[in-house]
Amino acid sequence: MANTTGLNATEIAGSVGLILAVLVEVGALLGNGALLVVVLRTPGLQDALYLVHLCIVDLLAAASIMPLGLLAAPPPGLGGVRLGPEPCRAARFLSAALLPACTLGVAALGLARYRFIVHPLRPGLWPPPGLVLTAVWAVAGLLGALSLLGPPPAPPPAPARCSVLVGGLGPFRPLWALLAFALPALLLLGAYSSIFLVARRAALRPPRPARVSRLRSDSLDSRLSFLPPLRPRLPGGKAALAPALAVGQFAACWLPYGCACLAPAARAAEAEAAVTWVAYSAFAAHPFLYGLLQRPIRLTLGRLTRCALPRTLGTCTLHAWQPRALLQRLQGPPQGPALGPSEAPDPARELAGGQSPSMPEAT
Repeated sequence: MANTTGLNATEIAGSVGLILAVLVEVGALLGNGALLVVVLRTPGLQDALYLVHLCIVDLLAAASIMPLGLLAAPPPGLGGVRLGPEPCRAARFLSAALLPACTLGVAALGLARYRFIVHPLRPGLWPPPGLVLTAVWAVAGLLGALSLLGPPPAPPPAPARCSVLVGGLGPFRPLWALLAFALPALLLLGAYSSIFLVARRAALRPPRPARVSRLRSDSLDSRLSFLPPLRPRLPGGKAALAPALAVGQFAACWLPYGCACLAPAARAAEAEAAVTWVAYSAFAAHPFLYGLLQRPIRLTLGRLTRCALPRTLGTCTLHAWQPRALLQRLQGPPQGPALGPSEAPDPARELAGGQSPSMPEAT
């Protein structure tokens, strides 16, 4: 009776894990595909190239290593297909290369947003996006190549252990955890902490006094208007939401996987399925965290949704990226002097697709 109860509990846990894994897989495919279309249709988006790179990496992971996790993952219940030696090595290489490409891409996106917010008028001090993403894939390719130097898969009676956590990297596991998780976590924490400090200083800055001071009466209501509000608010509270969500999501998804890489292989094998799919859930969370939190992307998504409706199909104009604009983003910002406030392009006009505003320019 006890054995039957234990077997039923294991089967239920395996079925629930399989359902959750399928939901994560479907969410990663649909979310990143939709975000990729929306980003390419959003003109004037500053970090568009980094978002496109992140969507492509997530889609590659959702189309390669996540189906392998569904078919050939260890128990409980996430598949029982056994991979041969060559497919097992290919799975190790893809896992060891795509996971660092994702984490380093997230860190590059955070640094790009730090540059756009903290140093918007000094683009020449930072490398172009093409060079940054080339360095990201160079590190990812190196870590993927290290997985090929690990021990060969076990013979058929034993489990193959084709993942990075168990037997995939051998003595290179600490180095892989350092470059794939510790370095991106430090970069992301530093970038978003600086963004929060800048936003908090801006919130603490007193407002500018009015140019024309009007006479005030000496009544009681006039004197009480100078008093501070009874319920003070925390400066920078709203600005802390996006950095807290980004850092919290990265720590929640990737910290267990990084700690499992540093644990002994026997201990890591026990939690391999749970830790792996917690890390894979980051692929499904990225479209909501880095896409829907941006107002231009939400506006473009709403416009595309209205264009998809049959009644407004003839009244919509779609915006797409031109090859020349994509080439300019790959080359990075221009090396000339920075534009002043009066010469900077108007983001509202770029967002409207180049249409002239309805109000006069003086207004």
